[in-house]
Amino acid sequence: MNFRKENKMVYIVTAFAVILFFGCESNFKEIQKINYSEFTPGGDADNVNLKYTDSGLIKMILLSPKMLDYSNVNFPFTEFPKGIDLTLYDAQAKTTRITAKYAVSYGLTNIIDLQGKVKIVSQQGQTLETEQLFYDQKNEWFFTEKKFKFTDLKGTSNGQGIDFSKDFKIINSQKITGELESEE
Repeated sequence: MNFRKENKMVYIVTAFAVILFFGCESNFKEIQKINYSEFTPGGDADNVNLKYTDSGLIKMILLSPKMLDYSNVNFPFTEFPKGIDLTLYDAQAKTTRITAKYAVSYGLTNIIDLQGKVKIVSQQGQTLETEQLFYDQKNEWFFTEKKFKFTDLKGTSNGQGIDFSKDFKIINSQKITGELESEE
């Protein structure tokens, strides 16, 4: 008889543990839902053709097949998942054209992250190609730590790590190979 009481006790404890376990699981799922927040864009646009002007002058033209606006999050950004074609204009209406397969523009920092076959071509014929490039809109400055290929009238060079002004007048490169004519 003692054996039956112990078996009954084991069954009761096991049943109680199973009920407790399944009872907590549903509460755990509810708690997970409390911490879950949807990450959806506040705006979604197709075939974007955006012109930015300042004092009546065109400063930038942005073309993109898709734009997602996440201005509704704590660190707002705009994503271009299908790439961009961006033309920048200086005070003399000289252009710098930038293309990339993907881009993200961060509103608080004014930094644009360009990725995937990034290519910049200036009106003077200078070309830079890389896989990732950042653009500081406030200072009109480009920079990357990735490998790059730079071509101008003086020749072609390859390297890793470069930063330069929007008009290519100031160029600071790190590891560079190739032949270039120098004015010095």
